[in-house]
Amino acid sequence: MGLEKRQMVLVSESGDEETGVPLGAVGISSSGSALRGVGIMDDSEVGEKAIRRKFTAAYKIGILKEADACRESGQLGALLRREGLYSSHLTTWRRQRDRGTLEALSPRKRGPKVEVPHPLVKRVETLEKENQQLRHQLKQAETIIEVQKKISEILHLSPDPRGEKS
Repeated sequence: MGLEKRQMVLVSESGDEETGVPLGAVGISSSGSALRGVGIMDDSEVGEKAIRRKFTAAYKIGILKEADACRESGQLGALLRREGLYSSHLTTWRRQRDRGTLEALSPRKRGPKVEVPHPLVKRVETLEKENQQLRHQLKQAETIIEVQKKISEILHLSPDPRGEKS
């Protein structure tokens, strides 16, 4: 079993590809990431932004059943490698399963939680606004009554509504 030599593809300015240049000849690491900017292409495809994996409840339950069925040495490791999982996934999913809720196994949306407003909040706001308006009207009415009292005192009118002087 010998080590295979990885080769990079060199792209010239005219667009022609030159193959067969060993990585060691260029003097760059085997990752090739530093070569991308200088016209040398790497054969691996890596996205710009990592995408978080989300597992459905049915998938989690299926994997847990397969993991529980593993009896021989190495079977569990093979399962984890095949599915691209870690043992911590199994531990977390088992705890969620033991809680007994499928909701706990379902993927959750990340980020701040959206608060659902209480149904009476809008009603309280309208009542407070109406209360404020009524207080304003009451204050106006009390001011008018005070002015009327002062006018009647100045004109020496009786406060009796029947118009009789005492």
